[in-house]
Amino acid sequence: MERKQSNAHSTFADINEVEDEAEQELQQQENNNNKRFSGNRGPNRGKQRPFRGFSRQVSLETGFSVLNRESRERDDKKSLPRSGRSFGGFESGGIINGGDGRKTDFSMFRTKSTLSKQKSLLPSIIRERDIENSLRTEDGETKDDSINENVSAGRYFAALRGPELDEVKDNEDILLPKEEQWPFLLRFPIGCFGICLGLSSQAVLWLALAKSPATNFLHITPLINLVVWLFSLVVLVSVSFTYILKCIFYFEAVKREYFHPVRVNFFFAPWVVCMFLAISVPPMFSPNRKYLHPAIWCVFMGPYFFLELKIYGQWLSGGKRRLCKVANPSSHLSVVGNFVGAILASKVGWDEVAKFLWAVGFAHYLVVFVTLYQRLPTSEALPKELHPVYSMFIAAPSAASIAWNTIYGQFDGCSRTCFFIALFLYISLVARINFFTGFKFSVAWWSYTFPMTTASVATIKYAEAVPGYPSRALALTLSFISTAMVCVLFVSTLLHAFVWQTLFPNDLAIAITKRKLTREKKPFKRAYDLKRWTKQALAKKISAEKDFEAEEESHH
Repeated sequence: MERKQSNAHSTFADINEVEDEAEQELQQQENNNNKRFSGNRGPNRGKQRPFRGFSRQVSLETGFSVLNRESRERDDKKSLPRSGRSFGGFESGGIINGGDGRKTDFSMFRTKSTLSKQKSLLPSIIRERDIENSLRTEDGETKDDSINENVSAGRYFAALRGPELDEVKDNEDILLPKEEQWPFLLRFPIGCFGICLGLSSQAVLWLALAKSPATNFLHITPLINLVVWLFSLVVLVSVSFTYILKCIFYFEAVKREYFHPVRVNFFFAPWVVCMFLAISVPPMFSPNRKYLHPAIWCVFMGPYFFLELKIYGQWLSGGKRRLCKVANPSSHLSVVGNFVGAILASKVGWDEVAKFLWAVGFAHYLVVFVTLYQRLPTSEALPKELHPVYSMFIAAPSAASIAWNTIYGQFDGCSRTCFFIALFLYISLVARINFFTGFKFSVAWWSYTFPMTTASVATIKYAEAVPGYPSRALALTLSFISTAMVCVLFVSTLLHAFVWQTLFPNDLAIAITKRKLTREKKPFKRAYDLKRWTKQALAKKISAEKDFEAEEESHH
């Protein structure tokens, strides 16, 4: 009976679940198992081992079953609800609306001003302490510190997808609830300046159509340029005022847009728009002035120049935001402003400054162009979806062609070289028109109209230098395409804004965590530990049975 009892007990193995990197507990457990199995062969073999709770004992069959179940869970990637509730303890901390009807607190993206901290010091300390405690693991380490630190560029590529990196991947969680509509300022992206880019470039186009000798047979009135210019100015003031409010109230969200590898390039857009408006100022506002005032160039090009020093320095320093890591088609926005600034510098009479900006812009355009064409193995993979964002390739060579013509007063070999590069890229994109279908509308689409408009202006300049029906037909065709595209986008914007009310959805891209939550990795580690324990227990069980059989044969 004693042998049977011992044999019955030997069908179970103590495979207590171990925490990560608990080597001391593992060694202690192995020693206990060795003592227990060696005790069956000693003089106290007949004594019944003390009963251990069912939670401390798992049969081998059950262990293998649990292991298989966790393996299946590992293979089946389940998407997170992206509601913000699975992120740490925001729900327990009272920030995310649970079932108590409390509203969501968006203070994590609000501007951290000293005055607000003094007014609500105690509630802030309690709230931050609750968040910190809820985010801590059992080892005392925080799961995620994305609230207090900046998000790396690689993290955006890892967590987001889509042509503008504005869609969260299914296996990622966000800091804010997806089901609830966020405040308007949080949903207002920097990409809205793309609307201003499209409209202001149209003002340049219609001024060129009205003044160019190549299109004087059309008898286009300058009033069209006046109307488009005034409308562009109103839109620029409205968008700028709204985004300034976002900077005031939600500066943390603005910081996240600045560190976004795509949206950081749109911080150049407001200054490019201002320079477009300065270049296309209606003749009735300055009928007898040959040059604009130099202060206009200083006000508009100054912030752009300091911002590009920062961005180009990151590209050159070879850090985490080097060009091969963050290069994308929207990077041309940080280059094309040099050519627009060169045109404006020539308009104010500073030709040497214009030549300097042209040289800087062309050098960096070549670097960006080659980087995007090569797709270096060390660079972050660009989204697979093709999109009108690739029309950015047309903007820089077209603007370079116009700038060279403005500086030197003739459409010579350099201008034509840049123009032909832009024309070839334009044709290559038009030939792949099916690549531009199947994507949802967003305000960022507006920024893809100004490259087409810039190419149209460059074609008009080419038609002036090379008069003839083919050049004029090409200029009119490209001008019609760009104007039609702007009209289509304008109607679409009105429909999405006022009819369907889907123009500004929740901006999920700015609410990603700083690093991926480690909660999904625990089942894998647990399965690995369970597998290791099961193998050890199985080996010890077989060894014990062999010793038992050998001892039983010796008795016979």
